[in-house]
Amino acid sequence: MSDITIANILEMLPHRYPFLLIDKVLECEAFDTITAVKNVTINEPFFQGHFPEKPIMPGVLILEAMAQATGVLAFYSHQTQKKNDAVYYLVGVDKARFKRPVGPGDQLIMHAKLTRQLRGIYKFDATAHVDDELVSSAQFMTTEMEGGS
Repeated sequence: MSDITIANILEMLPHRYPFLLIDKVLECEAFDTITAVKNVTINEPFFQGHFPEKPIMPGVLILEAMAQATGVLAFYSHQTQKKNDAVYYLVGVDKARFKRPVGPGDQLIMHAKLTRQLRGIYKFDATAHVDDELVSSAQFMTTEMEGGS
């Protein structure tokens, strides 16, 4: 399944510019996997200070992009619509690793796989690649909350 548009992403996630870190979904299989894209450009606001002489995407934002992909997978899996006011919160990050820097002009490809679902807690294994090279990996836990609080 690859018919998730940016309009759908905006319905699924509460994030907006400059914090929406998914531009496109390439593939998504409910309760299984997602592949999403973040096009990294020199216009990103974080490059002004991280670092002006050698712009590098902050590792925490690479993790956030992967976490947003897990949120889209969870919403898509449950066919959750904005009308029920559900929000997926990040409740844990484990085994985060960074292999190489990400900079302007890179296309960050995030893959996430749902590994466990129990009583409203979802666990995912996620990776981020640039040009088929692993740049980051982590395990995420999320939970759904109605009403966003």
